[in-house]
Amino acid sequence: MDLLAKPIYMDYSSTTPIDNRVLNAMIPYFTTYFGNPHSSHIYGVEALKAVKFAREKVAELIGASSEEVIFTSGATEANNIALRSCAEFLLGLDKNHLITTGIEHKSVLETMKYLSRNGFEITFIRVNRDGLLDLEELQKSIKSNTGLISVNTANNEIGVIQPIAQIAAICKERNILFHTDAVQAVGKIPINVKELGVDLLTLSGHKIYGPKGIGALYASKKLMYKLKPILFGGDQEYSIRPGTVPTPLCVGLGEACSISLSEMEMESKRLLSLRSLFLDKLMSSCVGFKVNGTLSERIPGNLSICFDGVDAEALIIAVKNRLAISTGSACTSSSIEPSHVLLGIGLDEKDAESTVRITLGRFTTEDEVAEAVDILTAAVKKMRRLYR
Repeated sequence: MDLLAKPIYMDYSSTTPIDNRVLNAMIPYFTTYFGNPHSSHIYGVEALKAVKFAREKVAELIGASSEEVIFTSGATEANNIALRSCAEFLLGLDKNHLITTGIEHKSVLETMKYLSRNGFEITFIRVNRDGLLDLEELQKSIKSNTGLISVNTANNEIGVIQPIAQIAAICKERNILFHTDAVQAVGKIPINVKELGVDLLTLSGHKIYGPKGIGALYASKKLMYKLKPILFGGDQEYSIRPGTVPTPLCVGLGEACSISLSEMEMESKRLLSLRSLFLDKLMSSCVGFKVNGTLSERIPGNLSICFDGVDAEALIIAVKNRLAISTGSACTSSSIEPSHVLLGIGLDEKDAESTVRITLGRFTTEDEVAEAVDILTAAVKKMRRLYR
């Protein structure tokens, strides 16, 4: 591909380009400081210092202590560890009822399905048209044997932010563990695990301009030593996630977290402004569209837009040389089924199949927003003429 002719990138919820500051921080740990952080010689000691510092940076971003952060290969592994590790000891407490929503990331939904085949009863809470769960319905779903509730902080397709603090309060009152997949929220909105009251939280490096292949699981101190390993090997990461800790990736995640913390407020305002600009220009184009999910409780750079009468897959193909957008989660892009998230908020299959996800990020400019709207509206109008 001609680097000068690359399409405008607006799929930041799928992945983000690594920030050069992050890359520069990582490079020495591939070369000069290449030691195994679990070795006792000077090379290992230097690597271990870097991992420790990175762990502190991750913890600072989410308001945790560094002893509560477990490095993983990414959020999918972190979600699996959180849910399956808790399940191991919840069974022993006769707490075999779990609650989640129907619009979670696949790594949560598929893990829940696995647990349902292995002695657990799962309740899937519905969400409303805005994408928000009903706290009263959640309360009614709780049973005497409910052991854990898992709800994502911000949805990966529609970006809607759930009332995490209220859910956590309900869990605390009923002595129920609470896990949140915060991959799409961490680094974009303020997250403080202590203030929110969550027991477990997952995050990912490549969603916040860090490297792929690294994520983290927060587990509260009261829970850390109760978690049961689902992988077996050495005693790294409290024996919960054994295996050599990848120093360069940890450094990258730590630096990405540090940058996100220092720039979050300013970047959030900038992205909200760009999102408003996008919607204003789209509205003035008279192309006709609907935004899926509430805009008032939403991560700043996310838009899920339904263009009635237009096949989203065909639209993406039509603009692919000039604009990179998606139909939804990259983890379900190979599926021929309509998005479970869009169906979960009450869209019919036709509207779900007419929806594209547009996500803006750190390197998005006003000029790109204006050009992207022009590209989209021209394609939508052309397709509607063809289908009419």
